[in-house]
Amino acid sequence: MARRSRTEVADDILGAIDVGTNAVRLELARVLPDGSIEGLHTERDPVRPGEGLFRSGVISREVANRLVATLRRYSALCKRYGARVRAVATSALREARNRDEIVRRVKREAELTLDVVSGREEARLICLGVLQGKQPHQKSLCIDIGGGSTEVIFAHGDQPKDLWSVDLGAVRLTELFDLKDAVPKKKLDLVRNFAREMLEERLKAVPKGLPTAAIGSSGTIGAIVAFARSEGVGHATRDEVARAVESLAEMDSEKRRKRFDPRRADIVVAGAVVLEAVMNRLKVNTITAVDRGLREGILYDLIKRRRVDVEDHSLTEAALALGRRFAFSEAHGGHVAKLALTLFDDLATLHQLPAAARPYLEVAALLHDLGHAVNYQKHHKHSHYLIMSSDLPGLTDRERQLVALIARFHRRSNPEPQHELLKDLTPAEYRVVRKCATLLRVADSLDRSHHQPVKGLSAVVKGRAVALTVKARGSVDLELWDLQHEVELFREVFGKTLQVSLSGRR
Repeated sequence: MARRSRTEVADDILGAIDVGTNAVRLELARVLPDGSIEGLHTERDPVRPGEGLFRSGVISREVANRLVATLRRYSALCKRYGARVRAVATSALREARNRDEIVRRVKREAELTLDVVSGREEARLICLGVLQGKQPHQKSLCIDIGGGSTEVIFAHGDQPKDLWSVDLGAVRLTELFDLKDAVPKKKLDLVRNFAREMLEERLKAVPKGLPTAAIGSSGTIGAIVAFARSEGVGHATRDEVARAVESLAEMDSEKRRKRFDPRRADIVVAGAVVLEAVMNRLKVNTITAVDRGLREGILYDLIKRRRVDVEDHSLTEAALALGRRFAFSEAHGGHVAKLALTLFDDLATLHQLPAAARPYLEVAALLHDLGHAVNYQKHHKHSHYLIMSSDLPGLTDRERQLVALIARFHRRSNPEPQHELLKDLTPAEYRVVRKCATLLRVADSLDRSHHQPVKGLSAVVKGRAVALTVKARGSVDLELWDLQHEVELFREVFGKTLQVSLSGRR
């Protein structure tokens, strides 16, 4: 998505909070003038949010209390540093039936917005953290084994081409098969078969040409590689990992705790089994551990969200992939998005929306007719539902909700504050939805025929009016007729009359 330049303020302090299945972590960093980050403070607490979750389906009150207390402390640290912070929760919160209750508690008691991200969004952030700065031609395969899930990323440079998230993690497997002590061979064979079958089911269509040397980004992989590799070598081979699985399984819990950090010792056998299965499935010959991952990805994503002078096509590509899944009209969606973004840019002084709203408008414009796949007459409502129900890596749950609402109000009902779907929005969120939906309605009108007769436009604020110049390459009678239906809403939302003139051939 092309974005307009804006001067960036150096010395920005950022905070990344990662609520995992095994632990909760905080990373505070300073953004340097060259765009790199300098670590300021790190915290890790073995809260074990996933404790008992994979058997009961809920996070117990005791665990929730530990989690909220830890996040209160992290929130206080972030405020002390004046940090701009993003808190992300992964597999444990994704699956907990009481996740909404816990998210509300965190908001109320810790004053943090906890984003429960999808597996694919988690994989995207890991990719960004591990592969930041890689050249576009470099191909990489990254594996991250968490407590509840495993993420696999195939990337060119730092841009993911394929993302997979499998519900197979070190804590989950440990709890399911009780692997905390020595594991008999018969049980080990059972666990290995389970992991292999899970990966065969979830990673069915593995692309050809994957690198045979992978990068491992989690602490679990770091511990396994350090145990398995030959002395003086920085990586572990597939055979070495397989032998490590058997050696670790033979150890009792006391021996493991002498060899590993106590917080890792209980889950290391399960982690090794998962790593072995992934390497076998993807035909990976060697694995190298790195000390980067989700937290660094959150930090770099915060930088990208703040900077508006960088082209980032990943969200656009994710939106197009979703549209193609439902056989949408790509020519119409793309053209409406182009017109809507021109209006957004030309009328920046009028709408006064933050730059962060621009990609919301673009994605909503691309997908506004997605609901045609269900029903034409109420397609705006179905577009809303489909966007809300889909995974769009690059957007938080709340951001996806804003995109879905902008698409929902591209026709029929006006986006009025009393509408049921808009009641829980903050004033700032409501302004984004109302103004972006209005711009989308104008842009959509200008391609009512779906034949792209408008090749471009420009908009200028002139006193009490907005002068809209439409550049046509054919008849635009239908478009101009439809646009008249949006003039009144435009005046209500922006306080300006919309005056249209034509240039070019009609």
